[in-house]
Amino acid sequence: MEFTAKQIAELTQGQIEGDSEIRVSTPAKIEEAGPGDLAFLDNEKYIPFLYNTRASIVIINDSFQAEEAIPKDTTLIRVPQARMAFAQLLEAYASMKPKRAGISPHAYVSDQAEIAEDVYIGEGAIVGAGSKIGKACAIYPGVIIGNNVRMGESNTLYAGVKMYDDCKVGSHCTIHSGAVIGSDGFGFQPSSANEYKKVVHLGNVILEDHVEIGANSTIDRGTLGSTIIRKGVKLDNLIQVAHNVDIGENTVIAAQSGIAGSTTIGKNCMIGGQVGIIGHLKIADGTIIAAQSGIGQDIKEENSIMQGSPAFGIGDYKRSYVLFRSLPKIKVELNELRKQLKSRDE
Repeated sequence: MEFTAKQIAELTQGQIEGDSEIRVSTPAKIEEAGPGDLAFLDNEKYIPFLYNTRASIVIINDSFQAEEAIPKDTTLIRVPQARMAFAQLLEAYASMKPKRAGISPHAYVSDQAEIAEDVYIGEGAIVGAGSKIGKACAIYPGVIIGNNVRMGESNTLYAGVKMYDDCKVGSHCTIHSGAVIGSDGFGFQPSSANEYKKVVHLGNVILEDHVEIGANSTIDRGTLGSTIIRKGVKLDNLIQVAHNVDIGENTVIAAQSGIAGSTTIGKNCMIGGQVGIIGHLKIADGTIIAAQSGIGQDIKEENSIMQGSPAFGIGDYKRSYVLFRSLPKIKVELNELRKQLKSRDE
C-alpha cells in the first residue's frame, strides 16, 4: 500500500516541506530507512541520522530546527507530535492489511457457544460451552477459551492465549501470545501437618474496553469476586497480576513487574519494569514508580514519584543516593580521623 506525502499530511494535519507527490510504502527506523520508506524523528539522539537519511519522507515536530542541510530527496512533514502522528500512520497501515476471516474447520467451537458475525477463529482454537464471542473478533490459532466466557466486539487474541472459564472481556482489547487469563491465584493455607492446602479460587477476571495484555503475562482469577483490569490499561510482556487485584483506568505497567493479591492501583499510573508490589495495598491515582522499585506500603498522595527498594519519594531517593555513593569516601575519611585521634591520645 502506497501513500503520497500529500495523503500523509492530510491524515496527520501536517505541513509539507518538499515533494508533495513523493510516495512511500514501508515504515522504517530513521537510521535504517531507504527510498520508498517513511520514518519519523522525535528523539534528539537521532537527529544526526536525519542529515544522512535516505528515507523518502520523515515526519518531524513543528518545533524542530535543522542545523545542517536535509538530503534533497527527503520530504519533511511537520506535525505537532511526530511520535503520535507516526503511530497514527502505523495504525492506518496495519488496518489496510487483509484481515483473516471465517472459522477454520480445524477449530473446535462448542455447539453451545454463540459466535457473532465477522469472527475469525484459527486452526486448533477452542471455544467452550456457553461462551459468547462478539462481532469482528479475531481468535488466532491455538487459542483456548473456556466455558461461559463473555467477549465484546473487535477483540484480538493472538496465538496461544489461554482464557479460563467465566472470564469477561470488553471491546477493542488485544491479548498477545502466551498470555494466561484467569488461572488460579497463589493461594495455599498451611495446615497442622506442615502441609499446604490449596484454596479454591471461584472468581474470575474482567478486562474492560481498550485493554492490552502483553505476551506471556498472567492474570489470576479472584478467590471470590473479580480481578479487574479497567478501561485503557496497558500491560507489557511477562507481568504477573495476582488474585483480586484492581488496576485503574489508563494505567501502564512495564515488563517483569509483579503485583500481589488484593492490591488496588489507581488510574493514570505509570509503573516501570521489574517493580514488585506487595498485597493488600492502595496506590493513589497518577503514581509513577521507577523501574526495579519495591512497594511495601500504601501510596496515599496522588501523582507521587517513587523509587528504590523499599521505595520512597523521588526527591529523598536522589539525595540519599548521593550520600550512598559517597559512603566509600566517607569511610576512608573516618578511618583517617580515627588514626589521627589515636595518635593524639598516645
